[in-house]
Amino acid sequence: MTTNVLILCTHNSARSVLSEGMLDHWAKKLGKDVKAFSAGSAPSGRINPYALEALGNAGVDTSGYHSKSWDAFVGDGVPEMRVVITVCDSAAAEQCPYWPGSPVKVHWGYPDPSNAPEDGKKAAFELTRQAIGYRMLQLLQLPLDTLSNAELQTALTNICQS
Repeated sequence: MTTNVLILCTHNSARSVLSEGMLDHWAKKLGKDVKAFSAGSAPSGRINPYALEALGNAGVDTSGYHSKSWDAFVGDGVPEMRVVITVCDSAAAEQCPYWPGSPVKVHWGYPDPSNAPEDGKKAAFELTRQAIGYRMLQLLQLPLDTLSNAELQTALTNICQS
């Protein structure tokens, strides 16, 4: 059964998109039945071009990516999430909607690479992509099919602290 993971950031334009791309990329390469989604509480309506460039340079297919509201994952006919990860502090502090299935929730914060000076933005996005990619690899090493929600919560929290 597919493990669905929703990654949230306020604008769904950089960190959450980098996370979605890296999780799907590594899951495919490793043959893991995991599907990533990303969304925002106040989506910007566009993906940061530096995020798309960093993912593209890593061999990630970003076709079809778009900035969307977390409301797209609430209601009938939406994939049931096993895990919800917030990647920016403002999204972690917001009141999230009710997610069907009571997924495990964890916060993995990253500094916003969009705030880097213009001459360092490309490097900031690449370093953020690498940091996110490393955590996504750790997530994919977990026995997702056999962990209880409590065990998964502990494992995901430990990934953030290592």
